[in-house]
Amino acid sequence: MEMNTLELGPIKIKNRLLIRIFSALDDRLGLREILNDEVFEKISPAYLGLWSCFGGITFFLFINQVVTGMLVMVYYQPTIEQAHASVAHIMNEVPFGWLVRGMHAWGSNLMIVTIIIHMAKIFVHGIYKAPRELNWVTGVTLLLLTLGLSFSGYLLPWTQLAYWATVVGTETPAAMPYVGEYIRFAMRGGDDISQVTLTRFFALHVMIMPVTIAAVIGLHIAQIRRQGIAGPL
Repeated sequence: MEMNTLELGPIKIKNRLLIRIFSALDDRLGLREILNDEVFEKISPAYLGLWSCFGGITFFLFINQVVTGMLVMVYYQPTIEQAHASVAHIMNEVPFGWLVRGMHAWGSNLMIVTIIIHMAKIFVHGIYKAPRELNWVTGVTLLLLTLGLSFSGYLLPWTQLAYWATVVGTETPAAMPYVGEYIRFAMRGGDDISQVTLTRFFALHVMIMPVTIAAVIGLHIAQIRRQGIAGPL
């Protein structure tokens, strides 16, 4: 007998075509079980609240950075001759370019704020303790990668502020004994900030770090799903 209404958690679907399509996919892929277990799982009210949302907010901001970053990259030119001009073109001439780049720039700052709030909540409530130590390690790794993602993107507009901030930022590791000079040289691609530096930071910002962060986020979420959501201890 054909169903007149399809109920998926709080969602009710009455369109017969959608019901037929879902039923066909459910018979082959088990979509209902997946959705009930992964999407519509009931969570104890003790685990809910504003302070429990910042992990999800950080993930949403990461998605925002990926999407807006791809849109900005359509017009951005990673050369010392054209970088600043291309950003100005995005801000002043591309339709809604100012909005997309603004969302990308502010999203970077907000992502750092929300991940710090999220980790502070985890630390204060003692959720980092056994058996969730490894998830705390992946969380700290995500914090460091997020800071690196923000730092690598700061140089890309090639402004005076971005240039000298990168000079200071790449000089900092040089204070480390034995390996500091090698780290600075590797970050800059030479003794000075140049086209090689811009190219390396661009590659880090648009490919290496986002892919790494996505992989660590996947591991982080997989551990949460395996161990369950932790409430206040």
